[in-house]
This record gives sequence, structure tokens and C-alpha cells, in this order.
Amino acid sequence: MSTALVITSSALGEASVSSQLVAETVALLRSHDPALRVIARDLGRNPVPHLDIDSVTALRGAEPSNYAQVTALSLSADLIAELKAADILVIGAPMYNFGMPSTLKAWFDHVLRAGITFSYSEGGPEGLLKGKRAVVVQSRGGLYSEGPAQALDSQEPHLRNLLAFMGITDVTFLRAEKLAFGPEAREQAIEAVRQQIGETIGEAWRKAA
Repeated sequence: MSTALVITSSALGEASVSSQLVAETVALLRSHDPALRVIARDLGRNPVPHLDIDSVTALRGAEPSNYAQVTALSLSADLIAELKAADILVIGAPMYNFGMPSTLKAWFDHVLRAGITFSYSEGGPEGLLKGKRAVVVQSRGGLYSEGPAQALDSQEPHLRNLLAFMGITDVTFLRAEKLAFGPEAREQAIEAVRQQIGETIGEAWRKAA
């Protein structure tokens, strides 16, 4: 693992739990590999534009006919180049209204490109970015991994499907849940994820050894 693509998507800046835990994940990665190259995308501070008629036209393969389409195609190419260069993805994904932030969805909209990150054949779709590993740090105010609210979770299944569609199936989801259940529950949730980060990164390095 020589290159990590680090994506944060919270709108809360330094107050973001998911971004803080992502930073701790990257620090642990660096402790294993001091020469680690990090490509960072803070979608909260610098969001990828949401799709519009020009970006959809360009990303579907039409010849660009105006500056907006050229710009959309160039941005997509840059984002895909970062993704292809990465051995491991570290994604921070808070839950907003039961799903991922729209800024993170916009990033996926720009990197999911037919013939580039996935392809279609008679056997169905095939991801073209196999061999990468992803760690997704999720933050949630409630409890959605089990119990009555599990059916409302449109965050993790969506993320899993989008990554798998590109061929990224070695994915670990770390969930900081019940953050809105009071200070004690919040701290317990964060500490539990910190321990899971250590276990996850340690296991990844043992596999790579």
C-alpha cells in the first residue's frame, strides 16, 4: 500500500467525527508506511459539482460542445486518475437523512464511468478497479446497523454497491453510531471505532506482507 486516496465529506469541518476518525486512520497508515503517498479530497470544503445537463452529457461519452462540458470531463478524468493511483481508499461518510452526503454522491457520479471504471458485457456489469481495498468510516446519530432503524439505512448499502460496481469489494465499514445518544454513548462509540481502526489497518498490513 503505497498510495492512499483519502476522501472526507462532512459539512462540519473540524467538528466532524468522521473526518477526525479518517485522520486517525491515515496517521496509523503512515506509522506502518512512513513513505505513504496521500491524495486528499475534502468534499465538505471543496465539493465536486452536482450533475447538470452539461456534465451528464459529457460523462456519458458525447463529444464536448462547450466549456462546461470540457470542464466536467476534465474533473472526472482527474478524480478517476486519483482513484486508479490508490492502493487503499479511506472514506469518511457521515449519515445525512439516512444516506451519504450529496457531495460524496457527486464524487461517485463523476468516477462511475462506463468503459473506464466499469464495463458492460453479455455477462452483466464488471468493475474495472479490482485489487483495491477500502475503509469507510461512517458516523451516525442513531443506531442503524441493527434494530428497528436498520431498514432506514440508505447509507451503507448504497456505498457498498457503488464501490462494488467499480470492482472494489474488499471493503471494511467502521460505524460510529449513537453519537446523538448523549456524551457517554458518543465517547464509547468513537473509542470503539478507534480500536477497530487499529485492528483493520494491522490486518491489512499482515495481508500485504
